[in-house]
Amino acid sequence: MRLEIGEIIIDDVQFGNSTKVENGTLFVNADEIKSIVLEDEHISSVDIDLAKPGESIRITPVKDVIEPRVKVSGNGGIFPGIINKVDTVGTGRTNVLKGCAVVTCGKIVGFQEGIIDMTGPGAKYTPFSKLNNIVLVIKPKEGLKQYDYEHATRMAGLKIATYLGEATKEVTPDTVIPYETKSLFEQADLYPDLPKVAYVYMLQTQGLMHDTYVYGVDAKKIVPTLLYPTEIMDGAILSGNCVSACDKNTTYHHLNNPIIKNLYEKDGKEINFMGVIITNENVYLADKERSSNFTAKLSRYLGLDGVIISQEGFGNPDTDLIMNCKKIEDEGIKTVIVTDEYAGRDGSSQSLADADPKADAVVTGGNANQLIHLPPMEKIIGMLDYVDKIAGSFDGSLSEDGSIVAELQVITGATNELGFNKLSAKTY
Repeated sequence: MRLEIGEIIIDDVQFGNSTKVENGTLFVNADEIKSIVLEDEHISSVDIDLAKPGESIRITPVKDVIEPRVKVSGNGGIFPGIINKVDTVGTGRTNVLKGCAVVTCGKIVGFQEGIIDMTGPGAKYTPFSKLNNIVLVIKPKEGLKQYDYEHATRMAGLKIATYLGEATKEVTPDTVIPYETKSLFEQADLYPDLPKVAYVYMLQTQGLMHDTYVYGVDAKKIVPTLLYPTEIMDGAILSGNCVSACDKNTTYHHLNNPIIKNLYEKDGKEINFMGVIITNENVYLADKERSSNFTAKLSRYLGLDGVIISQEGFGNPDTDLIMNCKKIEDEGIKTVIVTDEYAGRDGSSQSLADADPKADAVVTGGNANQLIHLPPMEKIIGMLDYVDKIAGSFDGSLSEDGSIVAELQVITGATNELGFNKLSAKTY
């Protein structure tokens, strides 16, 4: 499959009478956005605001971050199986509004949403402080159950990202970047002297709103399978998670997975990038065994020399990560695992809940237990009344002046396990 990503660079976002892009500025019609969101009978109201890099703004409670995109040519539409029909995507041209995002907010779970600071020390730990954000603070109808609230919020974000993308369908991109993976035998023959490498992409599927969707299907219902990397770039995988903010893969992360992009950069130079094996993170032991058996089997079937494995979340998913690593290594295939750490505030606790000697090549996204002081901001988009309960905070985290002392766990994307951040560690 060959996919071209047309990047439309967005330097600013402003409210306007119509939604359009002019000279690098995205103008958005707030009334039209509100009308689209309020089509859902489960939503009582939505507040729409803008947050730009460097502004003294704190956004919380953050549910998801979504990059606006639109299919210009090729099969299907963006976000297949949810917004558009279940057509296989990953071909043709997709235009991307690079430099902006839709951010959805709502106190759905309360302790597992996150914080984005647009300036100050917290801004250094989240990639979303660098974006021009259109923020939707979504309030549910009274008595709405959490599952319905999560679904309504998720759909609102995807609808508005689609709406913004569609408004720029005729805009000429600033740059066009091609990505291509050929059919299995063609790809293997393309660079016969280079090591064959694939990516095992672990998706959060522990239930209780720890969900990820593949072509509209909850990934807990799948067995591990193969995807073209370009399908993922085209919206085949979407977040439905209410999990710890620091290492959650938002929809923006899935659309811009840096492991996939880096493997493409090395393709034909240092490695032969064969594709992506997607798998899930299960709760029960039998399901963990089944899925890890499948990842090892598929890795062997593809004749791989090396595999990169990333996880999402911590604790229980650490077992899935180590199972995948060990079983693939047992097939004689080298592995590298990408994770983060919960090593205690002093960094001296065990980093992962599971371990194995064969997991000897590890990339970390940082220690989520590290304490940080977030100074007060001039403006709050959302609400602060739950901050003392968010995962990574504690009773007294929020001070009267609006400052917060908490662990990095509260910051959206701080220790992301795709390496979509600036934190890591080295062993000397």
